[in-house]
Amino acid sequence: MIFFAKSTKVKEFLRFLGKDKRTRQSQVHLSLLIIGFLLHFGRMSASQAGSCIRTTARHRANVARFLAKSGVSRDWLQLAWMSVLVLEQEGKRTEPWLFLLDQTFCSQQGKKTENTYSMGNRQRRPRKGRRYNRKTAPRSVHAFVMGLLITPGGLRLPVCKSYYTKDYCKQKGRPYRKQTELAADLIDELQVPNSAQGAGSVTGSVTGSVTGSVTGSVTVLGDTAYEAETIQKACARRGFTWIVPINPERVLAGPSPRPKVRTLASALTAADLVPVRLDPNKGRFVAQRRVSRCRIRPKTKERTNGDNRACRTYHVHSETREVQSVGMVQLVFSCKEKPQPGKPISLSKILMTNDRTLPAATVVELYSLRWQIELFFKELKSTLGFHQYRFRAYEKVEAWTQAALLAFLYLEWLRGRKLREKGLGRKEREWWRSQRAYGLSRAVRQLAEQNDLTELSRLTQTRSGLRTLKTALREALTLEYRVAP
Repeated sequence: MIFFAKSTKVKEFLRFLGKDKRTRQSQVHLSLLIIGFLLHFGRMSASQAGSCIRTTARHRANVARFLAKSGVSRDWLQLAWMSVLVLEQEGKRTEPWLFLLDQTFCSQQGKKTENTYSMGNRQRRPRKGRRYNRKTAPRSVHAFVMGLLITPGGLRLPVCKSYYTKDYCKQKGRPYRKQTELAADLIDELQVPNSAQGAGSVTGSVTGSVTGSVTGSVTVLGDTAYEAETIQKACARRGFTWIVPINPERVLAGPSPRPKVRTLASALTAADLVPVRLDPNKGRFVAQRRVSRCRIRPKTKERTNGDNRACRTYHVHSETREVQSVGMVQLVFSCKEKPQPGKPISLSKILMTNDRTLPAATVVELYSLRWQIELFFKELKSTLGFHQYRFRAYEKVEAWTQAALLAFLYLEWLRGRKLREKGLGRKEREWWRSQRAYGLSRAVRQLAEQNDLTELSRLTQTRSGLRTLKTALREALTLEYRVAP
């Protein structure tokens, strides 16, 4: 990008920073970082961010020093979150809000990097041909506990908590907190409209298609690591519904010896399980699933049995049981393979939820949306290059993380603005509705290139404009990279 593109509206997105001198400098650096995450070539770095806008270039050391001032980054995401959350159409919807929890890791090289821990230490198997018998360098990582709020209209709003190791907490004088405790903090600090507070009402029953409904509630989804008691208590404080896959080794409540939850599956027969067909192109969660256009209009023909290749059929059965240390919950047994009479049931997952009135079909469909946070991690790393930093000081890493999430939030904000335009055509509206991070970043690049061509055409029409353009292009490069005249 040569000129700062007004059509991308990055400055308008960052208006929450204010207009004083200090915040203007922060706005410039944040603009460089956001554009750098979206338009970088090759590996994303501070040098890439500093030179992404030729007429507003900054040396990579200036970008690194800005990131080192971690105090100015703590409110970036929170303030930008509010600027997106106040979209009018989201507050008026009655569909459920989804809050997805998971952790992600960024590999680091070098023993001097702060706040890393090794994930390469595995015990050897007590037999020949063991899997981990090669001598390799230990894999040091940074861990981040992330939450992704998906609004009824499909906007994705990320939040993050950095995981601090015990050694780093001792060095900095901070209390140590587990990853599940950090996830509980994200639930406590989650900002949603009043219409989404408390548990929602549920109607419907278990049938061949999803008929249940959740009205105006927040549903927390996570993997087995987030079935912890701290998560359940945090959801209880906020009145949220939670759905997690239960550990099959958990036991039912009652006198000893207590049977394990997985033993309940042995009593199931093929007649107990009901088929549930999930179509990503239909239902109440189409906007939150945000499938690609190729899946909305499949190029391949349907199968001979009439099922679309994008659809999946699960066979489910629900029971209300009291689980030890959890209480009365609903257990939903699901399998992908069609059960055969007289043969054992091969279960895929046993889902557990605190909402005992929720239909089993709705539980399965809601939990299928948990994969959206895995897609979010892929977009954050593959498209934005979030994991490609190289800093020793962890304060810079935290600020880098906030800037990457801010760039992702900017894409969602831009998409929401486009969908709210009244004069948008049907095809263009469908395009913006189905785009994820990669397509949105390409749209920003296209808008920036159009702005550059317009500005170049204007400047080349006059002599003064040509002089201005030559000066701007020459000063865009730092002295170390500038060719001598």
